[in-house]
Amino acid sequence: MSHKERRTVPAEAIELYNQYVHGEISRRAFLSRAQQFAVAGFTATTLVQALMPDYAMGQQIDRDDERIRAEYVTLPSPQGHGFIKGYLVRPFSADSRSAEQAKLPGIIVVHENRGLNPHTEDVARRLALANFMAFAPDVLTSVGGYPGDDYQGGQLFNGLDAGKRFEDIVASALWLKNRADCTGKIGVTGFCYGGGVSNQLAVRLGADLAAAVPFYGGAVPEADVAKIKAAILVQHGGLDNRLVEAWPAYDAAMTAAGVTHEGRIYEGAVHGFFNDATPERYNEAAANEAWTRMVDWFNTHVRG
Repeated sequence: MSHKERRTVPAEAIELYNQYVHGEISRRAFLSRAQQFAVAGFTATTLVQALMPDYAMGQQIDRDDERIRAEYVTLPSPQGHGFIKGYLVRPFSADSRSAEQAKLPGIIVVHENRGLNPHTEDVARRLALANFMAFAPDVLTSVGGYPGDDYQGGQLFNGLDAGKRFEDIVASALWLKNRADCTGKIGVTGFCYGGGVSNQLAVRLGADLAAAVPFYGGAVPEADVAKIKAAILVQHGGLDNRLVEAWPAYDAAMTAAGVTHEGRIYEGAVHGFFNDATPERYNEAAANEAWTRMVDWFNTHVRG
């Protein structure tokens, strides 16, 4: 479907697609249920074409931008898959500072359930330009890394042990926190799967994590909320019904546990609203506000 031919995809179709790429329904079920959107001018094929990401379009910071220093780093993950590779980005200006001034707060950036795709790497670069050190791990490392295709990435993701995937993220966070060029204070953000991991990491790391900003991620069990010591900023799209309906209980549990937190529900935004590589999900106004709130949150609770 060309840009000129693009039509607005119904929110229900976006939710159906989300279920498909998250492995919640089979390809056959997706194709069958997609037929209901024919009245809106979409077939299953055109739905996929409309919703698949265009990473070139969504890139805000060039990979070779002179304001950043980026590299791929592989580190040990003995409790996970043995090792994990990720994308480390720092602002170039940090190299010209004294050793102490060059230390930066660190942010872990956790991708969706497809692996470390170009959008997630771009978010890491944006955080570097906000004067953080960002590390975006790829939980698909043990199966060859992100394959360049989101659907294939999702299939690889679903084949991995969930516990080991999480241990790979834990290893990444502790590695970043203990780097000589980190201040020792870290935060985490993530999207969908990465949003849920952000909440889980707050439980697992306790006081070792300063802040978390989960985007449309599942909450942790109520019994675990008291273990959270990080400041939590939850961000959901208003049309992401399941997560919006679950938010009041998470809000109440964090209030009862004395967890510093806020929740932002962006009216008219769908699941994945922050991803500017998927134009039919992207909500520019909500994404810009969410970005500003996230950077402010990290400046207050990780840098402060």
